Parts: sequence; C-alpha cells; structure tokens
Amino acid sequence: MSMLDKLKGMMKGHEDVAREGVEKAGDTIDAKTDGKYSGQVDTAQQKMNEQLGTQAPPDEAQPPAN
Repeated sequence: MSMLDKLKGMMKGHEDVAREGVEKAGDTIDAKTDGKYSGQVDTAQQKMNEQLGTQAPPDEAQPPAN
C-alpha cells in the first residue's frame, strides 16, 4: 500500500477538510512569497486535490486562468 493510498484511506469522509487544508497551505505560501509564485502554487493545489480526490464540486470550482 502506497503512502498516497494510506492518505486517501485516512481522509475518507473528510474530503472537504483536506481541500480546505490544501487551499490554506497555498494561501500561506502565496503570502510568504508576496504572490510571486501564485500560478505555480495554484497548479500545485489543483494537482494535490486531484491526487487526493478532493476536487471542489463543479459549482465551487474556479474557472481556469488564461
């Protein structure tokens, strides 16, 4: 069992909390770097949510940046 599988198992039923944690971590990084890496942080947040299976529902999802 991989580490990712273990994390997914522990988050079962708490996807919303995990998504909030990923968002909060990204916001903290943006604050520390004055938004210099905002695009990369957003991409990392999206990838992390995809891997953890915690994507926001379609009505909460933000449109992709151009």
